[in-house]
Amino acid sequence: MGRKLYIGNLGFDVNNKDLEELFAQAGACESAAVITDRATGQSRGFGFVEMGSNGEAQKAIQQFDGQEFKGRALKVNEAKERESNRGGGGRGRY
Repeated sequence: MGRKLYIGNLGFDVNNKDLEELFAQAGACESAAVITDRATGQSRGFGFVEMGSNGEAQKAIQQFDGQEFKGRALKVNEAKERESNRGGGGRGRY
């Protein structure tokens, strides 16, 4: 079990501080980041939280997955490593 959590279905008005304050209820919240669109700066509706320990991360999943926050039911689970987009597809040699 990792300490980094994926938080989905966030309202577009939720910011980093809101996320950090919410997850601090489950334990030490080391970081919280709402992911934003590069061009517009608007929230993309998801973010990541890093908890202080694996146990706190598990507690946060149990406590907040499905819980309503600012009018939306949160989706909380363990963050997965990002897969590489390299290789495959694209243009080949002619």
